[in-house]
Amino acid sequence: MLSEPFELTGKRVWVAGHRGMVGAALIRRLATESCDLLTVSRDLLDLRDTSAVDAWLVENKPDAVFLPAAKVGGILANDTYPAKFLYDNLMIASNVIHGSFKTGVQKLLFLGSSCIYPKFARQPIAEKSLLTGPLEPTNQWYALAKISGIKLCQAYRRQYGCDFISALPTNLYGPGDNYELETSHVIPALLRKIHEAKSGDARKVEIWGTGAPRREFLYVDDCADALVFLMKHYSEEGHINLGSGEEVSIRKLAQIICKTIGFDGQITHDLSKPDGTPRKLLDSSRLRSMGWAPAVSLSAGLEMAYEAFRETLRIPNELEVSLEQSLIDLSERSEP
Repeated sequence: MLSEPFELTGKRVWVAGHRGMVGAALIRRLATESCDLLTVSRDLLDLRDTSAVDAWLVENKPDAVFLPAAKVGGILANDTYPAKFLYDNLMIASNVIHGSFKTGVQKLLFLGSSCIYPKFARQPIAEKSLLTGPLEPTNQWYALAKISGIKLCQAYRRQYGCDFISALPTNLYGPGDNYELETSHVIPALLRKIHEAKSGDARKVEIWGTGAPRREFLYVDDCADALVFLMKHYSEEGHINLGSGEEVSIRKLAQIICKTIGFDGQITHDLSKPDGTPRKLLDSSRLRSMGWAPAVSLSAGLEMAYEAFRETLRIPNELEVSLEQSLIDLSERSEP
C-alpha cells in the first residue's frame, strides 16, 4: 500500500496497447484524471523492437506506464502459434519494463491474466497460488510470458527499487471485444450466436457442454477503474487479483444474454464439447480491503456489451474477417 497516493494529475501517462479492449477502457478512464495521455500505434512502434521502444521512451519521457499490451487469442490460436505467443509477449513485457527502468519511469503497472494460475488451483484462487502447480496446457505459452512479466516487475523493484506493480484481472468483456466465433471468449461468442439466432428467427441456440461450469466476469470499464485505483494506491512486490466476486454458470449466463437480446427460443447443449474447469473464481479480497469495488453488475454490463456489439454491425464487414486472418492477427483488439 502507499502512505500517500501516486497522483496522476499533471503526469505524462503512457497506455501501451491503447487500441486493445483494456487499453481503450483505460483511455476513457484516464480522460478524467487531468494527465497528459501518451499513445502510439503499432504502425509507428513495434513493442517487440528493443531499440525502437528505448528510443520512443527517451523521446516521450512518460512518468507512468500502464502495460496491457499483449498478443492474445483463444485455445486454437494458442495451440497453433505457441512460439509467437511466447516470444511476442516476452519481448513486449521485457522491452517496456526494462526501457521504463532505463528512462526513469516513476511507476509502471503490468497487466497479467488469471490464466497464469495452475489449472487445478484451489478456489477461489488467491495470489499465493501462483506457481504451485501445472498450467493449463492449451495456453501455457501465453501464461509463461505473463508470469515472466510479473516476475520482471518484482525483480526490478527488488534490485533497483522501481515502483513497478502487477494486477491480474478475471475474464473481461465489453466494448472492443472480439466477436469471431472461432477465436472469441464466452461472452462475445454468446452475444453473437444468440443475436444471430434471433435475427434468423431460430427457435433454439446451442452452447458448448453442460452449461454447469461457473465463471466470473468483469466489465472492462470496471477493470480500467481498478487499474487506475491501483496505480494510485498500491505499491507492493506481490501481484494483486482483480475480480468482480460474482459467479455465474455458463447456462445462466446464456439465459441472461437471451433476455438481454430478447431471444425466447430454447437453449440446447452440445455435449460432445468439453466443459472445462468446473469453477474459476479469483479471491479479490485484498483489493476489496483497499476500498475498491466494481460498479457495473453483470446484467447491466451485458446490456452495454450488447449495444457495443450492435455498433460493430454498423461497420461494413466487421464480422466478415476470416478465421485465417483472425489467427494471424491474434485479435487486433489486444495488439500493441
